[in-house]
Amino acid sequence: MRRITVLLIAALLAAMGPAHADPLKLRIGWVVVPAELEPIYFAKPGIALHNGKSYELEPIHFAGTTQQLQALGTGDLDLADLAYSAVGAAIQNANMRDLRIVFDGVQDGAHGYYSNEFMVLKDSPIRRIEDLKGKVLATNALGTAVDVGMKAIALRHGLEDKRDFTVIEVSFPNMKSVLLSRKADLATFVPPFAYDPELRAKTRTLFTMKDAMGVTQLTMLTAREGFIKQHRAQIVDFLEDAIRVIRWYTDPKNHDEAVQIVANFMKRPPALFQQWLFTKGDDYRDRSGVPDLVALQRNLDTEQRLGLLKEKIDVRKYADLSLVKEAGRRVGP
Repeated sequence: MRRITVLLIAALLAAMGPAHADPLKLRIGWVVVPAELEPIYFAKPGIALHNGKSYELEPIHFAGTTQQLQALGTGDLDLADLAYSAVGAAIQNANMRDLRIVFDGVQDGAHGYYSNEFMVLKDSPIRRIEDLKGKVLATNALGTAVDVGMKAIALRHGLEDKRDFTVIEVSFPNMKSVLLSRKADLATFVPPFAYDPELRAKTRTLFTMKDAMGVTQLTMLTAREGFIKQHRAQIVDFLEDAIRVIRWYTDPKNHDEAVQIVANFMKRPPALFQQWLFTKGDDYRDRSGVPDLVALQRNLDTEQRLGLLKEKIDVRKYADLSLVKEAGRRVGP
């Protein structure tokens, strides 16, 4: 009787099929839309094949990449969208040697696309980098990607931070008022703030991020090695969906709908984004999700020359592109 019971239970379990695990909750950080698309990745139905099945995306907002880095370090975040400056800090300052770069974020100045701007007033006497001596320069936060770029170009022209100029921290939404009120002599602008009509009418661009750093791997998606090993299949599924998302948003035939999605999320009129978003007036996004490691190496080498990194970092040791390449093979060219 006991043997018959066991056989019946086994047959019942076989008929029910294999157990289905719950989707992995994939916690991903983001700072600002549209430079980062994580909170609107799946606003267009039908793009994602795996979200809600093998994984479930949970976008978490942070004030900056520094805070994302801290959450990644404590295990409160699975995927962090980090600036190149935060990657260097993670590896050397936080000793996060298990950090791995897995996916592209945005690239500044690549392939003729937009480069972040450093602006002065039209009537400013500042005409050359050397004219910044004794002036007040506004950055969004010390040690960020654009802050490093600003100081790098100044150093090439013989000017050192603290010795030759003063740097103040100003959030991107407040850059315009600080510059127009003359509380700073130079301010840093990124989309969408750089496209403000009043700002354009009253200012001029002294230099760009590309002038300072060349092509910049501005942000990239990162994870820790242990998490990758434990959840590789789900991460590849997510990256496959992410590639589809990037291709949909950047396809010209979807432009108006993509702009509307961003405008709805930001609660701003679509006209503010229509002319530049997902065009060459925007940051570059690789359609296959592959970051530019050559540019990243150059960016970190610049940080080392500025004294922000103690030693050279070989970015190849901290990149695992096997996941995005596997995902890319599934999607196709």
